[in-house]
Amino acid sequence: MKQFSTVTLLLLILLTASFVFGETYARNETLYAGGGMWAPPSNWNPITPWNAVTGTVGLIYETLYLYDPITDNMKPWLAQEGLWISDNVFRLKLRKGLTWSDGTPLTAKDVAFTFELAKKHPEIYYSSMWNWLADVKVIDDLTLDFHFSDPRYQEWRYNLYQIPILPEHVWSKKSKDEILTGANEPPIGSGPYLFETYSQDRMVYLRNDNWWATKLLGLKPAPKRIVYLRVLSNNVALGMILKGELDISNFFLPGIPRLKQAYGNIHTWYDGPPYMLPANTAFLFVNTVKKPLDNPELRKAMAYAINPKEIAEKVFENQVEVSNPLGFLNIPAWMNVYPEDVVRKYGFRYDPAEARRILDAGGFKDVDGDGFREAPDGSKMHFDIIVPYGWTDWMESIKIIAKNLQAVGINAEAKFPDYSKYTEDLYGGKFDLAINNFNSTVSSTVWTLYNWLFNPDIQEYMTNGNFGRYQNSELTQLIVELSHARTVDEARETVAKIAEIFLMEIPYIPLWYNGMWFQASTQVWKNWPSAKNPYAIPCTWNGWWQMGGVLTLTGITSK
Repeated sequence: MKQFSTVTLLLLILLTASFVFGETYARNETLYAGGGMWAPPSNWNPITPWNAVTGTVGLIYETLYLYDPITDNMKPWLAQEGLWISDNVFRLKLRKGLTWSDGTPLTAKDVAFTFELAKKHPEIYYSSMWNWLADVKVIDDLTLDFHFSDPRYQEWRYNLYQIPILPEHVWSKKSKDEILTGANEPPIGSGPYLFETYSQDRMVYLRNDNWWATKLLGLKPAPKRIVYLRVLSNNVALGMILKGELDISNFFLPGIPRLKQAYGNIHTWYDGPPYMLPANTAFLFVNTVKKPLDNPELRKAMAYAINPKEIAEKVFENQVEVSNPLGFLNIPAWMNVYPEDVVRKYGFRYDPAEARRILDAGGFKDVDGDGFREAPDGSKMHFDIIVPYGWTDWMESIKIIAKNLQAVGINAEAKFPDYSKYTEDLYGGKFDLAINNFNSTVSSTVWTLYNWLFNPDIQEYMTNGNFGRYQNSELTQLIVELSHARTVDEARETVAKIAEIFLMEIPYIPLWYNGMWFQASTQVWKNWPSAKNPYAIPCTWNGWWQMGGVLTLTGITSK
């Protein structure tokens, strides 16, 4: 882990290129942000939000609800209210006075169009909903009913703050190719900001001073402009924060604990460890179809052998927390269904002596005396652990994991392929062990975690989780059952059954919670959210604007 001295800090400040202020924007009206844009801006299509410039969903296009993971609260947004009027009918009422940025009223027809578009084009990411959604009926301009053939309450709640609502008068005129792959330039939405301009290294949003929420809710974003910067180096981002050229950073930045002490203008969620909120869980994916990794006793021994606390301390300087045995993030929606009794009975912890005992009992012994154990059939074992080259925190982490496994006689080696090779091997199942966290993120239901980890649609090329291709028909059925849970008690009962299978089989190993990386400069903007003032989650990543990013903009003030 790179340590920062005072001299290093000063050099960083002096040497970092100043490339922010090429514009003539008033500094106290402009928010400079970074950490969520890695390619030149070229796409504003909310149908492919993973490819779109961050802010496309949230700043331009909006969802029916916002979600606050800290309180597990669904905040009506475009929606005024929503309720189940029967077991299979959800009635949604929109706010009166909603408008698109071109002045056209936003009505129930736009909402119905958005959902029905995915029925017409099954390539759209939320089209699978039509496996359990029967139809959408518009009652009047503000009201519509969703009729479900197989109501999945957990999934539906999640979708209410995930699906961006589209203007029918614009999108009904688009071709299939324009809908599915078009750049959608310029975008017309309902949100607090407008598309203004962009270049290779930045996206500029201009405040929508006719935003419906200003009139209806009294909310007005403080920044007139948001300049979202494409910064490819953590060290450059760090220097920019220190010089006040970056107001909000959602990068992982090393050295933050000592920099907060040395430089008083850095703000984080917590004043001390872990400094950051959790964002997702880092798992060690195990290729469960490869021998001898198909043996649950070997996987269980690995879980006991790995020391995540060492990773948290040495690699992340306590900016992350160690995961519990299930990988549940410490948020109410997940911990409310956490099965303490099951974890107490079957859970694991760092205990290399127990790892050795399990290996011995399972017939994994060092037959040839080279210091590494052979499989029960006498064959040699050697496992590569992969993470992308350049992801320095993960690279250092798997060095520790390899060392931990070697200490109990498991021959493991850290490998760093480039990102394209990493994803090719991960998605193609051509790996032994791999760190990944792509969709273990904060959500309103732990169903999203289990659906990602154990997606039953096993294919030769997996792009949506379950990279280790673990198959268990009972577990698959329980995950479907969980999606139907209407109450916390129902969900808790099902989660307990899932957890028992998980802890008995250990298909994958939860390690630590990656942080919702957040560092803010207080040189221009103040009143940033924090644990002491948790009015919003200050994150600008795709998928997070509707979980606090937008409300952060209405809460900060300029000095």
